[in-house]
Amino acid sequence: MNPLIPFILLSSLSLGTTLTLMSSHWLLAWFGLEINTMAIIPLMAYNHHPRPIEATTKYFMAQATAAAIILFASMFNAWSTGQWSIDHMSHPTALNLASLGLAMKIGIAPLHIWLPEVLQGLDLTTGLILSTWQKLAPFALLTQLPPSNQGLFMAMGLLSTLIGGWGGLNQTQLRKILAYSSIAHLGWVFLVLQFSTSLALLTLLTYFLMTFTTFILFKINKSYNINSLSTSWTKAPALTALTPLIILSLGGLPPLTGFGPKWMILTMLTSLNLNTLATLTALSTLLSLYFYLRLTYAMSLTMPPNNTPNTTSWRLYNLQMSTPLAITSIMTITLLPILPTILSLLN
Repeated sequence: MNPLIPFILLSSLSLGTTLTLMSSHWLLAWFGLEINTMAIIPLMAYNHHPRPIEATTKYFMAQATAAAIILFASMFNAWSTGQWSIDHMSHPTALNLASLGLAMKIGIAPLHIWLPEVLQGLDLTTGLILSTWQKLAPFALLTQLPPSNQGLFMAMGLLSTLIGGWGGLNQTQLRKILAYSSIAHLGWVFLVLQFSTSLALLTLLTYFLMTFTTFILFKINKSYNINSLSTSWTKAPALTALTPLIILSLGGLPPLTGFGPKWMILTMLTSLNLNTLATLTALSTLLSLYFYLRLTYAMSLTMPPNNTPNTTSWRLYNLQMSTPLAITSIMTITLLPILPTILSLLN
């Protein structure tokens, strides 16, 4: 592929997200979402293999359906109220439809079916873009919607944390595990989105940081399933010793970075007398923690047998990714004490 083509596609990704972030009109925001979708599709189908093509087709169908729902909701609101502005969407039906369409674009339960299958068919670099950058534009639109459908957001948030935990229990493919981890983490974002936009943004940015570290970690080790993690000791001993802290931070254990947003969200829910919701959400974390512990055990406490069925990869280091991984690993582990300060700056 000509090196100019990936540059154009990544620039289009940035353009689509920027257009959505800067727009207050539904049509401009919809154009930005569609530019974003069209730009990532060639990157997803870059490997001419049936599995990436299948994942690309599923992604296109899911995103086209979500875009049609969003466009219909915005047109219905304009027909009912005469307003095309995002923050003036006042019709309840249009508001709920727009929320569902944006939730489908992100991959929130119960509209999450496409995400694990699509992520499983992609390489780790494109999967990282899909798990992080592609969620910025829909999240920006969700923050601009009027806070009048708290029940819908809390229901989708709780359902996402439960499904994200249950769905990852029986998985052996790392990309599917990361997909269900994405569903569970974005459920926490949805729980607090209608009450505190700054806390939801902090939770989303923390998730991006931990997910970036995890994807780069698996990419350096060339790991795609749990069994292949056992060969990590022979390739990068120091990195393998640090991996349990990174994965447990993704699970939300103290005193690691991932504990901070969950603790703040539970504190806010209890302060709003939503004790049952906070309890169920906290218990759902135990489900996700189980498969995070499986990854930790397979990578740090398991040695490969002499006749391992996995293909041993070349022990060559990707020096280009070492510096970003070192920076994000330190932030993933040690950022907890300054999270309240970051939250106050976001406010």
